[in-house]
Amino acid sequence: MAEFVCRVGTPTGEVVTRMIEANAERDLRSKLEREGFRVFSISSSNSVNLRRAFGSESRTHKIKTEAFLLFNQQLSALLRAGLPILQAIGILRKRVPDDRLRLLLEDVEAKIRSGLALSQAFAAQGDAFPRIYIASILAGERSGSLDEVLTRYVNYQKTISAARRKIKKSLAYPAVLVSVSIILVMILSTYVIPQFMQLYEGVGAESLPAVTLAVVGTADFIRTNLLWIIPTIVGAIIFLLVWRRTPTGRLTIDRWILRTPVAGETVRQLTLAQFTRSLATLLAGGITLPESVEIAGESITNRGLRLASQNVLVNIREGRSFTESLEASGWVSELAIDMIGVGERSGALREMLDEVANFYDSEIDVRLNTITTFIEPVILAFMGTLVMTILLAMYLPLFNMIGNMGGSPTGMH
Repeated sequence: MAEFVCRVGTPTGEVVTRMIEANAERDLRSKLEREGFRVFSISSSNSVNLRRAFGSESRTHKIKTEAFLLFNQQLSALLRAGLPILQAIGILRKRVPDDRLRLLLEDVEAKIRSGLALSQAFAAQGDAFPRIYIASILAGERSGSLDEVLTRYVNYQKTISAARRKIKKSLAYPAVLVSVSIILVMILSTYVIPQFMQLYEGVGAESLPAVTLAVVGTADFIRTNLLWIIPTIVGAIIFLLVWRRTPTGRLTIDRWILRTPVAGETVRQLTLAQFTRSLATLLAGGITLPESVEIAGESITNRGLRLASQNVLVNIREGRSFTESLEASGWVSELAIDMIGVGERSGALREMLDEVANFYDSEIDVRLNTITTFIEPVILAFMGTLVMTILLAMYLPLFNMIGNMGGSPTGMH
């Protein structure tokens, strides 16, 4: 199935941009029109992915998370103080430090002046703002508690950002160690080992220890083929980055990640925490369960899990319970299903979803600490073994030569 970027108008009057998988553009257009959407444009995501892969879409076009959260915190405070929305947007627009966000807010302000609601004005910006954010604003407008909804969204986004920072922090040190190991091998192979081998030029290869021959052979191979090894590695990395931005490549890589023993379970727990927290945020704002599941499913970054989660919405619309639909998806843990089932039967689904998210946030903390605690000594031990092997290979022939020179007089008597 191919992936398409669809810009559509919803039955409620919103204009949204979605990524939808379908066999063909014509089938997708017919399906959307049958469901009551007004289709503005449908395009293949391949061209968008290729532009992103080769950098034609600049990073400067992305809104900075910190600036966006600060804007929403201030907007919530101004609305709580009783300022009209248009006046609040106008005040904050002038103080926003992010240029991209400032330009978007100018357009939002102009659309509000023309008569659009706040949610419609943000939705008109395409995919510049997360769909969960626009849905939260819509829920706040319907319930008359926009300031509370914005505060809840800010807290949600802070929690998600904190989880991402923890993952990056946990992986940073092992990544540095691996990089240092690679650089160390390159330096030793290119400069250090050849200097030592000049000492043994007069010694026959049959007289050198096996470990020395192995290390020297590896170093010679790296040194003589360095001009094509480095381009090959760089080319492979670029190919993987480009391929991962295609629908097929990203789905294949994401499914491979899920099959790995440690990383797969960590991704599942992280996705489950984000998915349930998104659902809780949307339900708290008054969004219906089917709409919440659809929007929260779009926040799932792993394509394998996102594909599995699409069946949850289908089953709910067919009349099955939320718990049964999650269980049928095959990727949600039994513990989470049991907890959600209790919440659904007792009428406290939103509260239980928050509990599930908090529980798996704690599990992720423990898992990341365990992984970091385990992987760091393993990498250090590998680096130490590598250095010791190279030193042994270089100095062992020298020790043998000294030993033979010291033992020669005894042999003469």
